[in-house]
Amino acid sequence: MRRADRLFEIIQFMRQRPLTRARDLAEKLEVSERTIYRDIADLMATGVPIEGEAGIGYVMRAGYDLPPLMFKEAEIEALVLGARIVQSWADNELADAAGNVIAKVEAVIPEALRTFMTNTALLAPSLHYMEPIGFDLAQLRGALRDRFKVDIDYQDAYGDLTSRLVRPLSLAYFGPVWVMAGWCELRQGFRTFRLDRISRFEVTGEAFAQEPGKSLKDFLARDDTWTRGRDGRQSREPLSGH
Repeated sequence: MRRADRLFEIIQFMRQRPLTRARDLAEKLEVSERTIYRDIADLMATGVPIEGEAGIGYVMRAGYDLPPLMFKEAEIEALVLGARIVQSWADNELADAAGNVIAKVEAVIPEALRTFMTNTALLAPSLHYMEPIGFDLAQLRGALRDRFKVDIDYQDAYGDLTSRLVRPLSLAYFGPVWVMAGWCELRQGFRTFRLDRISRFEVTGEAFAQEPGKSLKDFLARDDTWTRGRDGRQSREPLSGH
């Protein structure tokens, strides 16, 4: 968790309780009590009205709130619709994160905008078809974020099954399928893989570094149909993984 996020969580936690102990915050945020003491001291130094001391507990004076965030109505609609699409089409972990984003924004916007946000009528129904994925998409997102190679068994469009060691570079949704772009160690080149065609998936724990000629930037420079079709529209036929 980023420090800015942790400070936000500390304020939100304290606003909901008459007395807060450093031990409780440390357990909730999975950091040391020493870190909590340092964070609270920094919050107090910036003017957040916190009273108390180490070993006893802390109280936030009534009436304190974070500065209100101001959004235009179209920005609220974009935020809500985007979160609802993520909740409908992504894995459970990312869906929960989208819900948390909405809750955090609702906590710090003016009442009028909060009401508008709650009543936004842009929906992303869950009754849709998506090609099923046989592994936890959150694991692949973690490998992508931390730059870990993944070991997969992949069946291509011709029905051929191969084992691949891949450096994941990007994920994209081409409804009704999710597609991974990466550098394939077997083919020694860029390939894209439909996630619904992966029959075995494992994060190896083997990290990879950014190398010239093997990065996402290089992949996109090679063929921009990953993000745009040749006529300017989003491509629905990404490059094959064979």
